Amino acid sequence: MATPEERLAELGLTLPEVVPPLAAYVPAVRTGDHVYTSGQLPLVKGELGVTGKVGAEVSAEEAKEQARICAVNALAAIKALVGDLSKVVRIVKVVGFVASAPGFTGQPQVVNGASELLGEVFGEAGKHARSAVGVAVLPLDAPVEVEVIAEVR
Repeated sequence: MATPEERLAELGLTLPEVVPPLAAYVPAVRTGDHVYTSGQLPLVKGELGVTGKVGAEVSAEEAKEQARICAVNALAAIKALVGDLSKVVRIVKVVGFVASAPGFTGQPQVVNGASELLGEVFGEAGKHARSAVGVAVLPLDAPVEVEVIAEVR
């Protein structure tokens, strides 16, 4: 069976450097057998590819891809803390925040971008509990932000 890093490579993805915090926090914290990531924005090389509200300036499809990028950034934060994604026993929970235009109700489909990626990388161990929440605005006017809780050994 392929390692999580090999599965990422098969998907054409490489883990980036951990996104530096925008304020007074750390990218991830381990306590016991769990790693909690801070909210990860869809930053690529320090830049947002898309800004604005989903359902207005950003389509649901674009936002779903941005949620996928958030998940990749969360995996980078987890790997930086534990050294190897093969130490992930399972993804426990994902929380996705979607900057939503009034009337937009497709938050679950947007956050599927993160959930589906975690399933592709970890298989059964990538299935998780989840919340998908619409919010008025996110840092840097990002359309989506994702937090991940992972059980590790």
